[in-house]
Amino acid sequence: MDSFFASVEQRDFPEFKGKALVVGHRGPRSVVAAASYEARKYGIHSAMPMSVALRKCPDLIVTPHRFEVYEKVSASIQNIFHEYTDLVEPLSLDEAYLDVTQAKKGPPSASLIAMEIKKEIRKREGLIASAGVSYNKFLAKIASDMDKPDGFFLIEPAEAERFLEDLDIELFFGVGERTAQKMHGMNIHKGRDLKAYPREDLIKYFGKAGNYFYDVVRGIDDRPVVSFRERKSIGAERTYETDLYDIDLVKEKMAEVLDIMWNRYEAKKKKAKTLTLKLRFSDFSTITRSSTQKQEFSYEEMLTTIMNLLPQQEIKEHGVRLLGATMSNFQIENHKASKQITINFESGVN
Repeated sequence: MDSFFASVEQRDFPEFKGKALVVGHRGPRSVVAAASYEARKYGIHSAMPMSVALRKCPDLIVTPHRFEVYEKVSASIQNIFHEYTDLVEPLSLDEAYLDVTQAKKGPPSASLIAMEIKKEIRKREGLIASAGVSYNKFLAKIASDMDKPDGFFLIEPAEAERFLEDLDIELFFGVGERTAQKMHGMNIHKGRDLKAYPREDLIKYFGKAGNYFYDVVRGIDDRPVVSFRERKSIGAERTYETDLYDIDLVKEKMAEVLDIMWNRYEAKKKKAKTLTLKLRFSDFSTITRSSTQKQEFSYEEMLTTIMNLLPQQEIKEHGVRLLGATMSNFQIENHKASKQITINFESGVN
């Protein structure tokens, strides 16, 4: 959830508790990375331009991000999950699916395990979590969004279809704003309205997603909880408040981005054979350039390759607003999978 960063800041800095706070900075191109619940009361949310957020709440506290701290807290919470099951599928730093069908410890109940994990997160990290429990990922995800913050919600098998029939279509995971508008045009406002459409019609109107909608409104979701999702790339990027035209300055900024990326890459203990440069110019046009070699990149090879990929003439003519780099083409490993609880550790402090 997008309030995780803000919750960590309120935990670590008591003067921020109970106040409208966002994570980000005050630059003209800055956006809100996370908003506390107090800030949300003003209509502030993540991805909102910072200038808009400050107009909505002139007393808004803006604090810079500390990604290293958020990653450390996330890793600690992931360790708690793994005490109960090896089947943990992280979705982001602050959200994960857990399958506790054969839990390693805890009471013989998914609901009681979820409550126990919530208590452990509060005890060890001083943060609150919202948990959704059901028999598949789709329902567990919806359940986790039903009772926030510090929430718990259970959808039992016998109740699932009736629950979904009464649910507003906007609350279905996978139904975004545009899809919801399209559904409203088809007189689909509740789950029961969606359920009335044959599979063929949903495929006709929504393509492959039609199959998904047909199944989930009936409580069907056979996707297992994947205990390890292989990352296809590891990267870093930065957007600059003023466009960069000087090639030496671009190289200096590029080196800073590469150091961030390389630290993440080394921490994952990967062996990448493909390196990709990403550039966004002042007119918002974006290019990528890649280099692949037979052996994994060393730090020196990575640095030299990226610098050689920089289009110097285009940089001088158009200016750069974003620099990025990724390592990819990793060795793929196989890991086992299954399904069950969603735990969303979300905003708030103890």
